[in-house]
Amino acid sequence: MLIEKGSKLLFIGDSITDCGRARPVGEGLHWNNLGSGYVSLVSAQLLSKYPESKIRVINMGVGGDTVRHLKARWQTDVLDLKPDWLSIMIGVNDVWRQFDNPLIPECHVYLDEYKSTLDDLINLTKPNLKGLVLMSPFIIEDNKEDAMRKKMDEYRFAMKEIAQKHGAIFVDVQEAFDRFLKYYHSYALALDRIHPNLTGHMIIANAFLKAIEF
Repeated sequence: MLIEKGSKLLFIGDSITDCGRARPVGEGLHWNNLGSGYVSLVSAQLLSKYPESKIRVINMGVGGDTVRHLKARWQTDVLDLKPDWLSIMIGVNDVWRQFDNPLIPECHVYLDEYKSTLDDLINLTKPNLKGLVLMSPFIIEDNKEDAMRKKMDEYRFAMKEIAQKHGAIFVDVQEAFDRFLKYYHSYALALDRIHPNLTGHMIIANAFLKAIEF
């Protein structure tokens, strides 16, 4: 496995990462400190299979966040916590607000801002990291001509480009969901195509674990 013994692994993102995690810092072995989603599933796998590694997992997801929100809290929620490994999954709300709030452009985060902000945050953090994982935004929708799916793919591919630029591990969460959707309708995972059930969170967790060579 790529993550070294004794590492501090921090996840940051939006509601899909948050999932009701503890405040102000989401960590600890008690139920729901890490939230009820993929972060908790990843932690459970790491702890159960590699107890000797003593990897410390922290969840700093906040529901509703865009990359703009991440920038505003980056100092306290990332830099001050001094992670060894950092995982970022952001972009769903950056796209979604363009569709569910089309008349409020000030809450929209367009692609150029998305890319430049991520680039700046990574440049600020990377010198102190042992490892960086970038997880793509996604929509649980297999119709690639759907307007929101097309827009989400633009942000997804931008995340991939940024990962390549910075030598980060890229996790294509959309691709993982697309494999599932060959066999089931999106309603089997999420009624709103965004917030997955436990099976959906397991798909995300498995994609992350595969990327770190679990």
